Amino acid sequence: MQTGLSGRVALVTGGSKGIGRAIALALAREGAHVALCARGAADLEDAAKAIRALDVQALAVPTDMTQLDQVKAFVARAMEHFGRIDILVNNAVTSTQAKFAGLSDEEFRYHIDVKLLGYVRCAREVVPHMREKGWGRILNVAGMTARIVTDYRMTNGIVNSAVSNFSKHLSEQVAKDGITVNTIHPGTTWTPRQESALRKVAQLENKSLEQVCAERLKEVPIGRFIQPDDLANLALFLCSDGAGAITGQAIAVDGGSGRSINY
Repeated sequence: MQTGLSGRVALVTGGSKGIGRAIALALAREGAHVALCARGAADLEDAAKAIRALDVQALAVPTDMTQLDQVKAFVARAMEHFGRIDILVNNAVTSTQAKFAGLSDEEFRYHIDVKLLGYVRCAREVVPHMREKGWGRILNVAGMTARIVTDYRMTNGIVNSAVSNFSKHLSEQVAKDGITVNTIHPGTTWTPRQESALRKVAQLENKSLEQVCAERLKEVPIGRFIQPDDLANLALFLCSDGAGAITGQAIAVDGGSGRSINY
């Protein structure tokens, strides 16, 4: 499939590790230049180095998604460096493994600020640049907790549901400008963050990591954890020229773990 991504410019938040890094690398392999942001400068530069090795440009900008001035600076630097913005992949995330009684107001607020409002801030900054070109792709990485209930991921579920709603609203407002907006719901994806989260669950339940992983895998019909590249494959298509008629959708990459029927 010809993706039409060569020469495009993509912004990827949370791009230093896991799903964000996999998507950034997939876009780069198709010839897109990539601006990455995350909080950890060292991991961010390592990801940028891997992208540059694919013979495309990469810009690494340490950014705190809760700070509007830093989000504005990230987008401004990308525009200054590349002269255009075609794609935004919102992937920045935080997570708290706790049941309801153990969650403070601040933990709810912080998750909302990092992910939901972080996505809103980035979209607000890039949409005018996409409108000017009459073409754009916005992907919001949410999660299956938008559709399911779990013991330790209440803040994830609330925020991911809100991200899906935001994506649908935004998609209708920018469709006439040639911009598509879609949500990707990862299932249990094996990333450094996921491993850390499962270790926390193991500690809370006085189990081994192996036990917790085995229990989680019972929920996944394909019998394995989702890999970051599984998400990147879908992201690549949704960012391509071939996906111009797909917008306002929330698509799961979950190995079949979501049991609801979504019409």
